[in-house]
Amino acid sequence: MAESAQYEELVRQFSAFGAVKREMNRLMPSDCPSGSAAVLTVLGRDGDMRMSRLAELLSVDMSVTSRHVAHLAERGWIERSPDPADKRSRILRLTPAGRTRLDELFRLTTQLLAERLCDWSDEEVGRLTQLMARLRSSFGDPRTVPRQAPSALEPTTRTPAST
Repeated sequence: MAESAQYEELVRQFSAFGAVKREMNRLMPSDCPSGSAAVLTVLGRDGDMRMSRLAELLSVDMSVTSRHVAHLAERGWIERSPDPADKRSRILRLTPAGRTRLDELFRLTTQLLAERLCDWSDEEVGRLTQLMARLRSSFGDPRTVPRQAPSALEPTTRTPAST
């Protein structure tokens, strides 16, 4: 198990990683903020789904998901259809225009990463990818594990770096 100092440095690196995410978000087109891009990404990766599943995969509240979905539907990038199994629910799916927009977003972010990591070896980029996937798995990847709300009796702790 790692030393306490290593975990402290990891917390500092997570805080610094926010700058990387902000730069990636800045290159998003003004009509597609990062939350909307995340919805497109999940639908592109996982296919058609109910809004409740989308909220779970994004790890955000249903009201936040609903706002992003409305934004994308207004632009014609996703469509909402009645769920045949439950007419009260909607199935979300990418439209061809949404697929085109998603492809553009991937091109932009891939280009940024290629520019910033141009002095990294293929092995280093692969290792970072593996470690990030493992980290996500250690925290319970919502794509494979249903997210459970913390018990009201369990204390929650926040460090300044995580708020």
